[in-house]
Amino acid sequence: MPTPVTGSAVWTTDLRRRLDELLDEYRASLHDSLDGLTEDEARLRLVPSKTTLLGLLKHVTYVEGVWFDQAISGRSYAEIGISSTPDRSFTLKDADTIASIQEAHRSRCEVSRRTLAGLTLDAIVDGRGDRPVWALQLQVLRELAQHAGHADILREQVLARRAH
Repeated sequence: MPTPVTGSAVWTTDLRRRLDELLDEYRASLHDSLDGLTEDEARLRLVPSKTTLLGLLKHVTYVEGVWFDQAISGRSYAEIGISSTPDRSFTLKDADTIASIQEAHRSRCEVSRRTLAGLTLDAIVDGRGDRPVWALQLQVLRELAQHAGHADILREQVLARRAH
């Protein structure tokens, strides 16, 4: 009879499941950072760069397309339907709304989940040079964690403006 896995060993018994959970936690955090905001608040520029809460969600949608589509399939940015550069992925169009960007993000994340479900962690993909799937997951996890932190700070600033 196998010994039950407890403590820190739980983290290593199903690395794939844990990576997927962390990705989904950060995806949800970024998606939900827009909840309860007005369209103007979501577009508010509080830093010198193009970074806004709406722009962050649009950018991480791009990130999903780069690493979980192009890096796997080799398809072009145009074929995937994403911006041609990271900087352009923050650019908001007049037609972009909280609802439309959240829907695009949910849709892109679902495509990412389906794509990754068919691959093992050690599978080598070559759409952006040879890389194992686990390296793609870590890259996206790093970016999502960084941008979730940005979103937390921006949201705090937006909500503080309401109080004045």
